[in-house]
Amino acid sequence: MADFLVWPALLAYSEAAVAYVGVLRRPVTASRLAIWGVRVGWLAHTALLVAQAIRADGFAWSSPTGLLNLFVWAAVGVYLIWGCSPRFRLLGLAVMPSVAALFAVAALAGGSAGDAADTFVAAHVVLLIGGFAAFGLAAALAAVYLWQERRLRSRAADVLRAAPPPLLTLDSLAARTAAVGLVLFTAGLALGFARGHDVDLAVVGALVAWLVYGAAFAVRRELGWRGRRFAYASLVGFAIVALLGLPLGHLG
Repeated sequence: MADFLVWPALLAYSEAAVAYVGVLRRPVTASRLAIWGVRVGWLAHTALLVAQAIRADGFAWSSPTGLLNLFVWAAVGVYLIWGCSPRFRLLGLAVMPSVAALFAVAALAGGSAGDAADTFVAAHVVLLIGGFAAFGLAAALAAVYLWQERRLRSRAADVLRAAPPPLLTLDSLAARTAAVGLVLFTAGLALGFARGHDVDLAVVGALVAWLVYGAAFAVRRELGWRGRRFAYASLVGFAIVALLGLPLGHLG
């Protein structure tokens, strides 16, 4: 049953990714198709995770591919909070192609096999994955912000065709999403240190990313650095965690 549910989720995510590419030309029709793809894919993915949890003995996603599977589900879940709104349809162009590709990798590699983990480790993993997913969405918002700002500066003729959200809204949402991610990430790191994890490259990367986000918020509050500067900080922080493979090379 669990293996069968991979395919509807993968097909729906892939359909959403393709549909979001068409948003730039046919915003209304393409965005509707994309939104339904995201919703159906996430529901099928949720059913897949439930089936995997029932079948597993312990925490079902302690392997690298299992963590990737869980991260994709969390990222789409965070995106669903407001990403399906017509005002933020361009965000899907930054999120869903990556989601579809990562889910395909996790599914083809077997996205649940792993050693059993206790409740403490499961909480540690879930908090870090949730924080990482929020950081990913904040980075996507930051990328859309920078793209839209550049188009406005260059006075692109079709800049209003896709009806992107205002730059101020994108900046505010990126900051709020990153703040949620920082809270979850901090809690996950604290649990890891409480358990006595060894300090390796992934942990160092996590701490550096935590410092980057913390410094970005401190400077944003004290010096009023917003917009482009905060967007670059969000992208740098997410890149540090992603490149060092925190959710894949260390957790569990």
